[in-house]
Amino acid sequence: MLPVEGYVEYRRREFCRDVRCPVQVELNALEEGSAAYEEKRLECKERCRFTAHQFHHWLTDRGYIIIRPEE
Repeated sequence: MLPVEGYVEYRRREFCRDVRCPVQVELNALEEGSAAYEEKRLECKERCRFTAHQFHHWLTDRGYIIIRPEE
């Protein structure tokens, strides 16, 4: 999907880096694709330490909008 003209898309794990998630800090120290990285990534995926509510407020506080195509 192409970004909306005049806007930037959310970059992968931007929230995690900004809030200094301890799991993200560990991921940053590991080699992407390594077994240790994938194991830590699974922890992130299955047991995130933040809520959707926190993420949503972070997005809106930074001016992000959530859009989808019309059906």
